[in-house]
Amino acid sequence: MLKYFIITNDHFEFGTRLVPTYYYYSTIIKQKALTKGIHYIKLENIAERVSDGEHSHIKRNKIGGIRYLYGRNIKEGVINFDPISDDSFISEEDYKRFTRCHIKENDILINIYGTIGKSAIYKGEYVGKAGIPRHISSITLKGDSPLSPEFVTAFFRSRVGKWQLHNLTTGNIQQLLSLKNIKKIDLPIPDENFVNKITNLEQISIKKEIKAISLIEQAKSTLIKELGIDFSQIQKIMSYSVKLSAILNSDLWTPAFSYPLYVNTLKAIQSKWQTIPLGEIATAKKGDEVGSDNYNKYLDKKNSDIPFIRTSDLVNYEVDQFPDFYIPQEVYQELRQDIEAGDVLYNNDGKIGLVAMLTKQDRVIIQSHIKRLRLKAEAKKYNLTPEYLFLVLTIKEVSRYQAERYTVIQSTIPTISNHILDIQIPILDKKSIDEITILVKEAFELKDEKKKLIKEVKDEIDRYFDT
Repeated sequence: MLKYFIITNDHFEFGTRLVPTYYYYSTIIKQKALTKGIHYIKLENIAERVSDGEHSHIKRNKIGGIRYLYGRNIKEGVINFDPISDDSFISEEDYKRFTRCHIKENDILINIYGTIGKSAIYKGEYVGKAGIPRHISSITLKGDSPLSPEFVTAFFRSRVGKWQLHNLTTGNIQQLLSLKNIKKIDLPIPDENFVNKITNLEQISIKKEIKAISLIEQAKSTLIKELGIDFSQIQKIMSYSVKLSAILNSDLWTPAFSYPLYVNTLKAIQSKWQTIPLGEIATAKKGDEVGSDNYNKYLDKKNSDIPFIRTSDLVNYEVDQFPDFYIPQEVYQELRQDIEAGDVLYNNDGKIGLVAMLTKQDRVIIQSHIKRLRLKAEAKKYNLTPEYLFLVLTIKEVSRYQAERYTVIQSTIPTISNHILDIQIPILDKKSIDEITILVKEAFELKDEKKKLIKEVKDEIDRYFDT
C-alpha cells in the first residue's frame, strides 16, 4: 500500500533539501510520540563535547603502541578489532602530538563516514588507550545529563534512532553525518525508571562482552603456554631459495608457500606435537550468495527478515547482531543452510582467517566467502571440541601463518579455497584441551546472554515508541 503525507514550506529544514524519510520521522513518528507525552531534547543541550577525530594522517603499525580505530571498528554496541587487515596502532609520540584524536572513558563513538550511525561506548577496560580519526565522532555527555551514554547508544540502535541518523546523512557516493547534524539529533526524555532500566541492561551486556573477550584472551594465552614454543625465536628470513623438486611436489608456486617463517613455525609445532589436517577432523561447507536484489537494509526490513552475514560481519569472534543487510524469510527457508550453535565460521576469502562461533541467539544466513566448520565423529578420538578448534584457528602462529601459505589472489580477491582443509591442527593433551574448552565455552555463553540482553533493549525501546 502506498503511504503518503503532506508537509508545508515552513516545515523544511536543511535549506531546501527534501528527504521524505526524514520528514516522515519529524511529522509522523515524532508527533505520535509527543501525543503520548514523550518529550525530546537536542543532543547539543546535554553534550559537553561533540567532535570528530584527527584529520591528519598518522602512521599506523601492527606492532604496538596506542590503539587507533578505523570507522569500521565501531559496531553496534561494541568496538571490534580486525587482526587481519587493520594496522591497529600509532606511536605514543604521535598520540601526544595529535590531541584531536583523544577520547575519554564512556564517550559515545559513532561512525560518521561511509557506513554511518553505528555507535558504541568507549571502555578502556577492553579497548585500552585509544585514539580516533575523522571518520568517527566522539560525544561526551554533561555530568547532569538526564540520559546516560548507554541509553543514547541504545536509542541510536532503535528504529526511531536509525530514522534520524540515516536521514540526517548527506552525500551521494560517500555518506557523511556532519557534526552540525549530530548536534541537532532529537533524543527522547522518558521517565527516569525507563532510562535506568535501559542503562542497567546495557551496562550488564557490556560487562558480559568484556568478560567474554577476557576469557578468550586467557584461553589463547593457555594454548600458547601449553605449546611450549618461543615463537619470537623463529627468524624472519626475507631472502630464501627453494629447490625445484620442492616446488614440483606442490600445487602452489607462490613465495608465501615457502616463506621460512611460515614453514619453520609449523615445523616447530610438529616437532613437539602431533598435528592433524583439518579435513580429517572437520567438515567445511561454504555459505550462499543470495543476490543483492534480496538485500534489505535495517530500516527497510520486515521483522521476519534474517541477518545476512558477510565477511565484514564477523565481529569480536561472533556474528554481528546488526549486520548491514537482511534477507527475506522465504530465501532463508529455501536455502536451508546447515548451521547451528557451536559451529565455527571461517573467512575463506578476502579477510582470510577471521574466525567466529555461532551462539544460540544466532539465526542467520552466511555468505559464500565464509565456511562453516563442524567436527566429525573422528575428532572424538583426539578429545577435540568445537571450542578448541575455534581457538586454534584464532592463533596467528598456529593457523594464520598456514592460511597465508595457501593464499592466492583470485582476480582481485585473496582466497585459500579448499586448502583450508590442509591446515594442520595441533593435538594437545586432554587436560589442556579441556581447560581451553571450559574457558571458551564460558566466553560464548556470556556472548549469548549479551545478545539476548541487547535484543531485549531493542524491543523495549521499539515498544516504547510503538514502531
